[in-house]
Amino acid sequence: MSLTSIIVNLATTPSPVPSPTTPDENLVTPGVGGFLVVIGIILVAFLLIFDMVRRVRRVNYRAEIVERLEAEKAELDAAEEAKRAGAIRTIPDAPEEPKN
Repeated sequence: MSLTSIIVNLATTPSPVPSPTTPDENLVTPGVGGFLVVIGIILVAFLLIFDMVRRVRRVNYRAEIVERLEAEKAELDAAEEAKRAGAIRTIPDAPEEPKN
């Protein structure tokens, strides 16, 4: 057999044709298992988002507290520096009540 006769035989050999019948719908739908997987993914996503929001809020609160502490420290340092220089006198936090 020559190479050309093999090629001719392969070219003329019919290929299988898929059957025109449709598969059973119960076999191709996701069913209960697919529903449970989707519900699980939704639940995990919700829990991850909830945890992320909590962590971001905690980081923001910590940054706010650090900022307040730094501002207080800077204010106290400035007051100490001014007190040392004698530039200003300290004012009490609450006014004193007048004496009768």
